Amino acid sequence: MPAIDPAFQTLIDAQAKEAAANPLPPLDQLPPDMVRAGYRAQRQSQDQNAPKDVDVGDFSMDGPHGPIPVRLYEPQGLGKPSGLLVYFHGGGWVIGDLETHDGHCRRMAAWGHCRVMAVDYRLAPENPFPKGHDDALTAAKWAFDHAADLGVDALRIAVGGDSAGGNLAAAVALDLRDDPARTLAFQLLLYPVTSDAWETASRKTLDGPILSFDAMRWFEKLLAGAGHPEAHRLSPLKADHVKGVAPALVVTAGHDCLKDEGAAYAERLADAGVAVRHIEYPHLPHDFYVMADVSPAVIEAAKETAEALKAAIG
Repeated sequence: MPAIDPAFQTLIDAQAKEAAANPLPPLDQLPPDMVRAGYRAQRQSQDQNAPKDVDVGDFSMDGPHGPIPVRLYEPQGLGKPSGLLVYFHGGGWVIGDLETHDGHCRRMAAWGHCRVMAVDYRLAPENPFPKGHDDALTAAKWAFDHAADLGVDALRIAVGGDSAGGNLAAAVALDLRDDPARTLAFQLLLYPVTSDAWETASRKTLDGPILSFDAMRWFEKLLAGAGHPEAHRLSPLKADHVKGVAPALVVTAGHDCLKDEGAAYAERLADAGVAVRHIEYPHLPHDFYVMADVSPAVIEAAKETAEALKAAIG
């Protein structure tokens, strides 16, 4: 396996030294809110140089479980109508929020020449599966139904997300596949969770550096999706069929336990005749898009991703 990016190796070594000097209790012994606050502080400190020429506005929409907060990013000077990326942040369905992914959404909007609507969907364990998935689907449908109000071309609406957010995006794309009134133009799946099973080689061997097996199991436990009647929404890779879903870009990271299931989903889409492109960044770890200040390699990857988004809906 190619060596990890040197700047990320330096970060990982520093974090390991800090953890050895000041060990934390196991995740199971920490309140989710404490883990959320730590993740937010860490990611914000690693992403402070995102584009500033983007107008940002927060509002909310009605959802099946209550109001759903969202944040709309509009690059300055972007005309109407434009394309729209409905975006779902990562964080194992438990952590992450509009702030942890603010810089990433700014880059996708500015460099992808589109509007971005980031969705603050409900998190487990307070809101167990499938409430977050319900919020995601509601937000995507709302975007179609209010395209004119958003300054958006309804024929250029995409869904996207990273990690657990990539799972949400893939699930929404499958849910909307047979909706003639809401035809997605594109799906942007960034190191997505595509299965609820631990079957791939990377799920068995790549324990970290950023996403550990313990963290994955903690996320899955708190989500409480196992055995649920709608648990199929957690495993797009195992969907009955994927033919007819929106064209996709699937991005994987070389140092990530999710890389094999992301690649497998891209292959499944291709086998079904879906226009799909798979890019792997072999030297990068999970979650790299929201650590843009760590390494220049993140900026290069983000630019390539935004170019694909621009080509699809820009």
